[in-house]
Amino acid sequence: MNALVQAASPDGAAVIGTAQQVADLVATFAFGVSGALLAVRKGYDFIGLSVLAFATAFGGGVIRDVIINKGVPVAFVDLQYVWVSLAAAVIIFVIDPPARLTNWPLNIADAVGLALFCVTGTLTAYRNGLAAVPSALLGILTAIGGGIIRDLLANRTPPVLRPDQDLYAVPAIIGATISALLLHFDSYNTFTGGAAFLVALSVRLLALRFHWHTRVAVAKTLRRPKR
Repeated sequence: MNALVQAASPDGAAVIGTAQQVADLVATFAFGVSGALLAVRKGYDFIGLSVLAFATAFGGGVIRDVIINKGVPVAFVDLQYVWVSLAAAVIIFVIDPPARLTNWPLNIADAVGLALFCVTGTLTAYRNGLAAVPSALLGILTAIGGGIIRDLLANRTPPVLRPDQDLYAVPAIIGATISALLLHFDSYNTFTGGAAFLVALSVRLLALRFHWHTRVAVAKTLRRPKR
């Protein structure tokens, strides 16, 4: 049951397709900004800044497209994504914010990209014939993949691997799961997809505000019984 193939009308499918492309471009720009801001914090030049912007914007989507065997990843086919990422890099380079002022803008831009990509990544996987569960997994990968690549290139541990960091993967898991359920039950449309995005974004922003963390797995030492 592919909700997009079985859309109520061709016009409805077109609206969803347009909304998805717009969301993908906005997410690409947001992730590009987050990569560029991290480069500013690290003191990189324009080339290094651009590399982080492009890697963050494209990373998760490229991995997703390779896994689903979609052919050449869309980021290398549709030049809109290249120009949007480049615009993000140029804007941050021109503004040249002080490194000490990059923390919250980076987190906000990253949160927007994360929340959008967990929804559109799930949608893309589902439209290419995957079932709900693997579609959700690829939605999560699309959302967190670019940030992981960005952090590794910048020589820092990705937040998704650090228990002392605010919730990062969990908002993506929630957004992708909601999207997959909506698709599975033929209830996905522009408004419900937008709601899934808002839920994921809200969880991430609340986690940043109140410093929500996941529980750390601690190995327990077994005591030997006394004789």
